[in-house]
Amino acid sequence: MKNFWKKTSLLLVTTAMTLSAPLLAWALEHDIVILHTNDIHCGVNDNIGFAGLAQLKKDALAQTPNVALVDAGDAIQGAPLGKLSTGEAVVNIMNAVGYDFCIPGNHEFDYGMARFLELVPQQQAGYYSANFMDLRTKKQVLPGYKLMEFEDKKVAFVGATTPEALTTSTPTFFQDAQGKYIYSFCEDTSGKKLYKQLQKNINAARKQGADYVFIVGHLGMDGTTPQWSSENIAKHTTGVDGIIDGHSHERYERVVQNKKGKDVLLAQTGTKLKTVGQLVITPAGKLETKLITAANGKDAEVQKVIAREMDIYAPLLAQPVGEALVQVHSNDPKTGERIVRNHGCALGDFVADAYKAVLDCDIVLVNGGSIRNELQAGVLTYNDILEAFPFGNMCTVLEASGQQVLDALEMGAMSYPEESGGFMQVAGLSYTIDSSVPSSVMLDEKGNFVKVAGARRVVDVMVDGKPLDVNKIYSVGGNGYILKSAGDGMTMFRGAKLLQDAKISDADAIMEYIQNHLNAQIGDKYANVYGDGRITIK
Repeated sequence: MKNFWKKTSLLLVTTAMTLSAPLLAWALEHDIVILHTNDIHCGVNDNIGFAGLAQLKKDALAQTPNVALVDAGDAIQGAPLGKLSTGEAVVNIMNAVGYDFCIPGNHEFDYGMARFLELVPQQQAGYYSANFMDLRTKKQVLPGYKLMEFEDKKVAFVGATTPEALTTSTPTFFQDAQGKYIYSFCEDTSGKKLYKQLQKNINAARKQGADYVFIVGHLGMDGTTPQWSSENIAKHTTGVDGIIDGHSHERYERVVQNKKGKDVLLAQTGTKLKTVGQLVITPAGKLETKLITAANGKDAEVQKVIAREMDIYAPLLAQPVGEALVQVHSNDPKTGERIVRNHGCALGDFVADAYKAVLDCDIVLVNGGSIRNELQAGVLTYNDILEAFPFGNMCTVLEASGQQVLDALEMGAMSYPEESGGFMQVAGLSYTIDSSVPSSVMLDEKGNFVKVAGARRVVDVMVDGKPLDVNKIYSVGGNGYILKSAGDGMTMFRGAKLLQDAKISDADAIMEYIQNHLNAQIGDKYANVYGDGRITIK
């Protein structure tokens, strides 16, 4: 493949990782090329895009017949195209691209379990997950692995889905009508259940003759539950050559040692197709990995499929809803880093204010993970709103004690300074996080709130200028994901009396706020990147 890599070398990140001995000459008929993606979040035209990805696969196949394309989850949610088609449009495009193996990330379940199970047979590559279990049958819901043959070698891909799916998608989707969990991801506080279940599938693949085994996992590293991270999976299993990772939106290639001290390659490619991962197995059995940052053109047929799917919703998405006179930030404009999950910000203030005005409640709590994009200055369309708020969460108002509110704030601040999707943006109150105090939040095996066992990080909570009364009952508004369905593990609101439920979606509430409360213009009130001081960090 010398000519192939010479031709495309300018498109590749210059750093590459190689396991074992020095690089040997390429042997075209024996190379195995694995292209991998993760956390695309409906970014069908973003960066390399699906059409560019299809071209990359086509170019690789022109050089070797041994090519596989795999995805590590969170592909079908995150933008209007996914929401309005409940995932189907993205699956159709992935089929056109030619994926060979896919796994469900936590957000594949965001349209409900019934809808996910409808999409499973539509995904031509198949969905695989070794640890997604039906507790009623005590069996895997999906196949755990897929064996692919490349000339004289067999490569197994084993699917793994983070147990965080139970709290980071809507928890009620994994429960029956009585609130009892009927699905599991082999979760426990030690990680041993997950390691054992994955090892079972790894061993089965090896027994079937797999020469190489790769976990394709929506697991993550930074900011994820430690015992379920890709690194800990690698350290507590054997027989795995590498883990193609997702979930934490990072870009890395690293090597760790497994349970027996052997090297395991870990790789992840960020999000929204900014890069595509490439893992090569050489004729000598060495593993090489690189990040591809661009493609040599776009596949025309895939471009047509994308255009056809997007044209269905284009007239609706183009409708104007108002104007932003300032950019409403959820990222730091200097670094580009997301701040909505660990700091106050303008967009957090804006969303919380919208809920408070439309829902007419004392306090609003908004999880940072529900906010996915900034609002740019200029005319805002329905598409812009759905890009920022793609989940279709329904709004809820309930009665909650000051103690319940305090517990929610504490859990939201648990991971600070690391990001947390449960970090609370607020209206009607202000609070301080004392980062010198270690978090003492206790969670159960599924990642749900149990109690605060020691000193609290969240202090100086004020409601309308007065200290929060832990015994007082407040009307608390926000999305049903947090308040009603215990999303992000916020179980402290279970059993609370509902005052309003599912009368308006988050996107509709935000549009009503813009049009009826702000006279269709978002002004200087939301110009400050870090918000108006509702959240203070010590």
